[in-house]
Amino acid sequence: MFAGRQVLVAGAAVTGRSVVPALTGMGARVTVTDGNAGRLAGLDGLGAELAPGLSEPPPGTDLVVTSPGWRPSSPLLTAAAEQGIEVIGDVELAWRIGQERERPPVWLAVTGTNGKTTTVGMLEAMLRAAGLHAVACGNVGFAVLEAVLAGYQVLAVELSSFQLHWSNSLAPRASVVLNVAEDHLDWHGSVEAYAADKGKIHDRSATVVRNVHDPWSARLAARHASPEARRVGFGLDTPRAGELGLVEDLLVDRAFVADPAHEAEELCAVTDVRPAGPHNLANALAAAALARACGVGTEAVAKGLRGFRPGAHRAAEVAEIGGVRYVNDSKATNPHAAAGSLLSHRHVVWIAGGLLKGASVDDLVRAVADRLRAVVLLGTDAGVIADALARHAPDVPVKRLSPGDHEPMSAAVETASGLARSGDVVLLAPAAASMDMFADYAHRGDAFAAAVRDLASAHDGG
Repeated sequence: MFAGRQVLVAGAAVTGRSVVPALTGMGARVTVTDGNAGRLAGLDGLGAELAPGLSEPPPGTDLVVTSPGWRPSSPLLTAAAEQGIEVIGDVELAWRIGQERERPPVWLAVTGTNGKTTTVGMLEAMLRAAGLHAVACGNVGFAVLEAVLAGYQVLAVELSSFQLHWSNSLAPRASVVLNVAEDHLDWHGSVEAYAADKGKIHDRSATVVRNVHDPWSARLAARHASPEARRVGFGLDTPRAGELGLVEDLLVDRAFVADPAHEAEELCAVTDVRPAGPHNLANALAAAALARACGVGTEAVAKGLRGFRPGAHRAAEVAEIGGVRYVNDSKATNPHAAAGSLLSHRHVVWIAGGLLKGASVDDLVRAVADRLRAVVLLGTDAGVIADALARHAPDVPVKRLSPGDHEPMSAAVETASGLARSGDVVLLAPAAASMDMFADYAHRGDAFAAAVRDLASAHDGG
């Protein structure tokens, strides 16, 4: 498929490190470009030509494989399009390579603004409980191309809007758009363009799964599902025929049963789902729908959920100090994610702020105002959140940290602890990206956890 082809790889970071050895190993003639000379040097010795800072493809290039973060408007990708050179991403490349195998892997694909990583983790746990050779991959740290080359039979694939933008032939066994809210508008230009890229996940999917409570999820399923696709819904109400949902304290399937109009099957109890909260019940139902589309039985769904543990920085309780619980949800990097986190608790001292990336927080503040004991703000867009609080929660105390604070998270935790009462939750759910003050959301979450542990030590010592 790739032997003798001249391929340009745009980007030498995570994508480049997985794509380059795969292509050279199949006999392609590969050139790699990146504006960062250090990243580029890291690919030395893999059999590719290293060409820093290219603004157009080298003569003879017949395919460009781009890192998902590169914008379509970048000069190199624009030049490739003008020359009629096909541009794809690493996910599309992985799909094409997988289809050439004697036994192509089954793809179960997940996208959405929030909940993707938790959902693919739950899905992986269900698949493995069923005895399948399965792995979570994609936008979760383990590249999907590496999973394909490793020979996994079933892939629980987390896909970002960027990755989907550069894909054009994926045909998953089942797919879901969990939800859509404002995010990455600086890359896509509008929420409509962002949603349209999310919707591409359904174009050739055999089973299209929608969130019945999310208008965009339902709309994209209707727009992108083929006439032959099976359509399945999930939501937090009593399920109708063809849906998964809740009946009292049980997760129930009325889609993958012999007679959906008249029967249902119990999947598990609400208490089997961790972390708790409505948004994670929705994630569990979405994962169950994908697993069931792959033939997984109800027993394996339940076993997988009971054994699942969420990743770090996702609604993780760090400590309880003086009757106040401290919860790290640094992964809540946009307003939609923060809303799900805040609505899981009755009384919250909220630590928020960072880079909003153009997103509005008015709907978020309006939805959670009655749960806020107080708010501690930090980061570049703290003022935007403060203005929304003034409009929609004017009686809630707000403390805004000084931009020059040397240890901002320590100051935030100390301030929040002084505002909290016994029974409250001090919640880091920033609603914003972290790069203005921290390396990434994990660094931010680690700083919060360290500050809470320091506070606990001081409390115990006193």
